[in-house]
Amino acid sequence: MAAGAVGGLSLAAVLACAYGALLASRAVCAWREIRRQSALPTPNAAFAMHEVAVLQPILGGDPRLIDVLGVTLDALPDARFHWLIDDGDTHAQSVVAALQATHPHACIVVHVNPSAPDGVNPKSFKLDRALAAVEAPVCLVLDDDATLSADALARLVAALNGADIATALPGYVDDGERLPGRLLAQFVNDNAALTYLAPLAWASPVSINGMCYALRTARLRALGGFAPLLHALADDLAMADQVRARGGRIAQTTAPVHVRTSIDGPAHYLRQMHRWMLFATLLLRRQPMRMRVLITVLHGLPPLLLWAMGVALSVQPMMTGALCVIGVLVLRAAVPAWLQRRLGVSAPQRPLLSLLAELLQPLHLLHATCVRTVRWRSRRYRVHADGGFHVV
Repeated sequence: MAAGAVGGLSLAAVLACAYGALLASRAVCAWREIRRQSALPTPNAAFAMHEVAVLQPILGGDPRLIDVLGVTLDALPDARFHWLIDDGDTHAQSVVAALQATHPHACIVVHVNPSAPDGVNPKSFKLDRALAAVEAPVCLVLDDDATLSADALARLVAALNGADIATALPGYVDDGERLPGRLLAQFVNDNAALTYLAPLAWASPVSINGMCYALRTARLRALGGFAPLLHALADDLAMADQVRARGGRIAQTTAPVHVRTSIDGPAHYLRQMHRWMLFATLLLRRQPMRMRVLITVLHGLPPLLLWAMGVALSVQPMMTGALCVIGVLVLRAAVPAWLQRRLGVSAPQRPLLSLLAELLQPLHLLHATCVRTVRWRSRRYRVHADGGFHVV
């Protein structure tokens, strides 16, 4: 038998089978969760809007900012918006003024804030200052590059009947984007269901999607508001930890939140992936061993198997190995498309870009492990092992 063959199969074939089995099991678990949530009663979207205060920390600079905020205003006409801007952010101030002029009937409260002190998360700083002015029964935290439909909002509010916090499922819209933007969108869209929904078959959620989440206002205040998040750069992870530490439950819904971020080049793409991967290492570090193993197998192992398949096939080019690898590549192209159809998402399918996005994941993780300084918007932060940080 040739060196590296196992039971008559080449090593590439064995690795391909392992990858395929892992992908198939994750896909089936995600599909079951999608089917379970699809069977839930349809909540009243109009009623939900009247209950909600939409808290949006806004930072100028993105050319799509006015369009994205306008889409959300149109989608949620009866919600109460709290727009949180910086006192020196002239672009955000002009965008807010323009939207107030074009949406005179919208309920918009603008909060102008000073700069956050060193070591304080700018997003959490603005949210903490605004919470005192919120009177609505439900708080929705929504990033300024994200849009949410009325139906998705209603599903988040309905999920709060059985949970302390409900979070949405992210999807990137990359219309008009160049290659770096499409690559980022491919990474998110390929992995959203597999990352957020599949693990629900084995364990409760350990974090939330910080782009969009909802809590009942009274419960949020009982948890201490946003004050416990002030000194954590990964504010979504800190919020999830705060809920779980108080015995609360996180509801990961299939309600879609659409994100439109302008990626202005390869450097911007690398900064974004570096920040996400660094936050992933923070999440992993604070989990018990069982959860670390589960996260590593579900999310860390598949890209390594892909690399190993390619290396094994080049070292031992057997027909069985090549056929198995081709079959797995077809499967990995089909699975995200199938899950997106089940979710009602119409994301473009780019198999080669999808493959590249997965192959790059270990490199991004290695970068995040070695380099603990991130650039976020206009600032650079040194991130500590406990999730704290300081401005560089």
